[in-house]
Amino acid sequence: MSSEALIAGCYGVALLIGALALEWLSAHTHRRALRYRTAGFEYHADQDHWTCPEGEHLWPHEHDHERRLVRYRARAHVCNRCPAKGRCTDSEQGREIVRPLDPWPHSEAGRFHRVISLMLVALAAVVGVVGLVRNHEPADALALGVLLLLCAIAGRLLAVDLRAHPANFPEAEPSRGLWTTNAGTETAAKRSRWASENRPTRTL
Repeated sequence: MSSEALIAGCYGVALLIGALALEWLSAHTHRRALRYRTAGFEYHADQDHWTCPEGEHLWPHEHDHERRLVRYRARAHVCNRCPAKGRCTDSEQGREIVRPLDPWPHSEAGRFHRVISLMLVALAAVVGVVGLVRNHEPADALALGVLLLLCAIAGRLLAVDLRAHPANFPEAEPSRGLWTTNAGTETAAKRSRWASENRPTRTL
């Protein structure tokens, strides 16, 4: 096996390992953040509700179909009388928990890390292809072919999972160019009027 093919193979494997490590770390961090936000609360999938450490139930309050989220909320009068309210929430409407409907990567951050992982896999595939074009020995072709096969498997799994879950980015609003809303015009007029009324007078 030539040294060039060996270096290309090692570099491609390192890129693959980096992509998988990034995917695992981002998903692990996300799961830890979810556990932190729901620490002490237990989810009951059969009845679709949460139970707080004090025994109060949090029932579905809102289904956000655009962001693919479900918001659960406890009864406000129960939370406001709870002795643990100060450690739980500062809301007067009751404790709220948000549960995503889709598995990882369902959030903007998750999709961003998934795209970075896919780019690393694609770069590993490019390294493998270049190495395979420049080295035609059977041992080189076998090693680099295995690298390309691993890239194809990893890329397919990551890409299919990415396409299967919707993006939760907010929809872009149409550009208004130089047009301004009435509220913005009124605000600008008020600022101009205040500036003219409070302009310092010059004395000779």
